[in-house]
Amino acid sequence: MANHKSALKRIRSNESKRVLNKYQHKTTRNAIKNLRELTDKKEAQKSFSTVSSMIDKLAKNNIIHNNKAANLKSGLSKFVAAL
Repeated sequence: MANHKSALKRIRSNESKRVLNKYQHKTTRNAIKNLRELTDKKEAQKSFSTVSSMIDKLAKNNIIHNNKAANLKSGLSKFVAAL
């Protein structure tokens, strides 16, 4: 167990950050899944821009790796273009 005040604060802040990161990551994964289920091209293009920005935010905050973000966006853009 932590003995210092700063260590106790670090434990609290890490937990709150972990919960927020988990929420953002799960929300993005659900959005990706919903995008892949679409069949209408116009709707998919509109959804792609929001999902793309969500992926960029995850990469910016180091929740996912930059290369993973690029791979996800590339695959989604190919999917939307093929509709």
